[in-house]
Amino acid sequence: MASATASISSHPAALRDVKAARIGAVRQQVAVVPAAAAARGQRARAVLPLRAAEPGRQPVSASAASAAPVAPVADEVAAPAAVDYESLAHELEGASPLEVMDRALAMFGSEIAIAFSGAEDVALIEYAKLTGRPFRVFSLDTGRLNPETYQFFDKVEKHYGIHIEYMFPDSSEVQELVRTKGLFSFYEDGHQECCRVRKVRPLRRALKGLRAWITGQRKDQSPGTRASIPLVQVDPSFEGLDGGAGSLIKWNPVANVDGKDIWTFLRTMDVPVNTLHAQGYVSIGCEPCTRPVLPGQHEREGRWWWEDAKAKECGLHKGNIEKEGQAAAPKSANGNGLAGAPDIFESPAVVSLTRPGIENLLRLENRTEPWLVVLYAPWCPFCQAMEASYLELAEKLAGSGVKVARFRADGEQKPFAQAELQLQSFPTVLLFPSRTARPIKYPSEKRDVDSLLAFVNSLR
Repeated sequence: MASATASISSHPAALRDVKAARIGAVRQQVAVVPAAAAARGQRARAVLPLRAAEPGRQPVSASAASAAPVAPVADEVAAPAAVDYESLAHELEGASPLEVMDRALAMFGSEIAIAFSGAEDVALIEYAKLTGRPFRVFSLDTGRLNPETYQFFDKVEKHYGIHIEYMFPDSSEVQELVRTKGLFSFYEDGHQECCRVRKVRPLRRALKGLRAWITGQRKDQSPGTRASIPLVQVDPSFEGLDGGAGSLIKWNPVANVDGKDIWTFLRTMDVPVNTLHAQGYVSIGCEPCTRPVLPGQHEREGRWWWEDAKAKECGLHKGNIEKEGQAAAPKSANGNGLAGAPDIFESPAVVSLTRPGIENLLRLENRTEPWLVVLYAPWCPFCQAMEASYLELAEKLAGSGVKVARFRADGEQKPFAQAELQLQSFPTVLLFPSRTARPIKYPSEKRDVDSLLAFVNSLR
């Protein structure tokens, strides 16, 4: 789209007054005075481009590079109205993503940008184009992306006629990390340090040049950590152009949209997509930390697969992450962890084991029949994704001489499960053979019915 450009200076838009006061956690000032249109347009040309927040880099756009800074407007204008973003989020709860995108672009003009990861969040760019308003797009180039993602960036720029504003990690920080800990330290001590250097800090610099940003977060991406994402909020983690708490607004237009509906929209509008999706990738990040998901797996299970389910966030949206038990402090009735998420794997064909029950199963050396047991946590999105296939398997095995069971292994039971039941991450599937004392752990991450059934039949 010809009018969609990455440079602030290339399109004036309605902006807020330069004298807007800083506010607290739920309020921020937005200009609404029509009489000041000329002053606002002049000030739009004076605002630094997003890339100016990154040391040592020059704007790509020729118009941005040549535009001379304009002195702040000195004319007095009427005080802008305050916006209660919590109330606005409730007001927009039933709105479509297009309506939310239009409201965001109308309110912030060139002081807002879309964060684009190179995955299905290309839908945000399509929604922005459909509003008919100018918009900006930025992306974090970590230096470790798949070649297909770089090719996709180029395709998106050409398709929409835009220039994506790329943010890069500080070269000295990357050099220090790699020289000290090697290229793949995240496999040993977790991904947070690498993500902090390559993603979080560049994002922080980018957002310091904005007053608002637009993300592709969805509630269904990670039910255990993103279930309460609002459509719009004062960003709880990052600061914007004015600095300080409340200086940045975060918009999540597709928060209430299911992933399958995003893909229906992309196909309907003939939007270009990353070719990695056709190879089984759903959630796409850096090449060393992303892989295709298998049948029965949740989309986030393709990210940082060697870590526990609760760790599958890079830190870009840490203000929206719910910790295990944040909203569910009470213990469940059987003492097996926290009682917040609805229980899963419930079926007449599945035996629910208590701690004494599974301890007895462990002690038996000559069982009369084999047992298949899933160690799970109801809040775990990967357990939730496996539920349907496990219940179907239980029905197939009914009357076959194999008992199918479940044991909730989070909360108080997790240390026991780690020490005695080979638990490393959720879900873990164990087979207790009829004539062998030690349970056998299912080694594959293929959790479809046929794969699980083949495992059982090979060891019966």
